[in-house]
Amino acid sequence: MRGLIFPGGREPVLERDRVTLRYPEPGDYTQWSELRDKSRRFLEPWEPTWAPDEVSRTAFRRRLRRYQREIRADVTYPFFVFRTSDRALLGGCTVSNVRRGVTQSASLGYWIGEPYARQGYMGEAVRAIVPFVFGVLTLHRLEAACIPGNDASKRLLVSAGFREEGYARSYLQINGAWRDHILFALLEDDRPVR
Repeated sequence: MRGLIFPGGREPVLERDRVTLRYPEPGDYTQWSELRDKSRRFLEPWEPTWAPDEVSRTAFRRRLRRYQREIRADVTYPFFVFRTSDRALLGGCTVSNVRRGVTQSASLGYWIGEPYARQGYMGEAVRAIVPFVFGVLTLHRLEAACIPGNDASKRLLVSAGFREEGYARSYLQINGAWRDHILFALLEDDRPVR
């Protein structure tokens, strides 16, 4: 599905309950940098090591340029998650490592700002992403992984219909160290997400 064209030539906007997801835009910088900076201690244990200029405007511009290249190449679909009622930025969900051919799969990653954690927003965002992955991108499998001690992430994935499939040793480099991960997956013909 190279050069994916969406209906009307527009970028996708996904909605579910209290959240709206769309691609990041230059005007999102202030909300994004403030939320990431405010949530740094909360996020660092679960993410790759932050660059020294992680929340700078220059880094954000680089990120947006990379996203555009990866969207055009059909390998990554990044979304910011907003609260529908007031358009507050809550976090992000990214469908990445899109693999076509016989695999037809991708990986799901997500983050949420500390003020909005454990309020159900990310669960709604993941449930909004699932129909996009299977219906629009026409993939067969969506994978996710989380650190064994991240109970909130495990609960989120299970509640969204993902099934635990295994354990990967030293799977991803998180916060400067290679960390084991529990592997989860959701197939297009699994029970629909409620």
